Amino acid sequence: MRHEFENGTLTVFPQGRIDSSNAQAAENEVLAIWNDHPGASLTLDLMDLTYISSAGLRMILRFRKKDPSITLTNASQEVYDIFEMTGFTEMMDIHKAYRQMSVEGCEVLGSGSNGVVYRYNDELVVKVYRNPDVLDEIKQERDLARKALILGIPTAIPFDVVKVGENYASVFELLNAKSFTKLVRENPEDIEHYVRLFADLLKTIHSTEVSPGEMPNGKLVAVDRAKFLKDYLKPEIYEKLVRLTESIPDRHTVIHGDYHTNNVEMQNDEVLLIDMDTLSYGHPILDIAYMYFGYVAFGEIDPSIPEKFFSLPRDLVAKVWDLAIHMYLDSDDEDYVRSVVEKASILTYTRLMRRTIRRDSESDFGKKQIELCRVRLEELVPKYDDLSF
Repeated sequence: MRHEFENGTLTVFPQGRIDSSNAQAAENEVLAIWNDHPGASLTLDLMDLTYISSAGLRMILRFRKKDPSITLTNASQEVYDIFEMTGFTEMMDIHKAYRQMSVEGCEVLGSGSNGVVYRYNDELVVKVYRNPDVLDEIKQERDLARKALILGIPTAIPFDVVKVGENYASVFELLNAKSFTKLVRENPEDIEHYVRLFADLLKTIHSTEVSPGEMPNGKLVAVDRAKFLKDYLKPEIYEKLVRLTESIPDRHTVIHGDYHTNNVEMQNDEVLLIDMDTLSYGHPILDIAYMYFGYVAFGEIDPSIPEKFFSLPRDLVAKVWDLAIHMYLDSDDEDYVRSVVEKASILTYTRLMRRTIRRDSESDFGKKQIELCRVRLEELVPKYDDLSF
């Protein structure tokens, strides 16, 4: 067998089939190589392995006794399925071989802090994650999407994981689907129809009950963001901000965590929610704050930012937001709508200020952004005694 040794790790490359006819010989060969590298940890690279029987599995268990940290990499889907069915994936570190895809020239449907979503072709959408060490997050997003679908929230579930360059990506089947952003761009005369569907889906999400242990608690994230600003706000503003955030009523209903028209698709007259990695539970004010972030706050200093993000003219970005919040709240009472928006914006400016401090505090733009958030919080926090509606 071909093998490599580097930095204390011995990598051995089995080939073909390992079954009862050759498992003992394969084991002897690996052990002979291993004995030449005393103390080395063992990795089996399975890129050229086409099949493994129970005899081969028992061989790997004996290797595991010798090295509990043994790693198996580049298993084909067929070989990985054998490990998964027999419970080996729960006992040891086993990685699949991921096929490569290219998104060069593909339409960008949306971009966020976690990744970029591309329209790959008429049938497929691909979400490419920025963080290279993201497999656990991909599994969590898939599990959250499944839970949402079971709960009655229409969503697309990723069916495959691939590599795009050095990054991992999830693949979704969205046949001939179009984002609501694209539908508004192509049919501005129908904007009220699409925004009504968009707002109705958000109501469905926010009326869906979930057990707390099934999803993360969105309020805890908001509280952490508020507490981050201790050294950046006046003490009285900071203390009340934390109190307001901590006193948000506990709701065991779903929130999306990144709700906007890039993340809602229309497929054959069915509305589908995508990009589920931020799914959690909490009060609806948290989702309204996320919406305000994308449609309003992030473009206050540079209006071109939401224009580029949504690929919509400035007036349509503003109209989508205005229609969405009024339709969601089912109210023409402007004082009521304004109060809900201002309460949500307190959470928005908290998030934006923390985000900018951590990412861009030294640039002129970043300094303007931080100052804008500080001014907004000093103006809004004293106005309210709670953030519910």
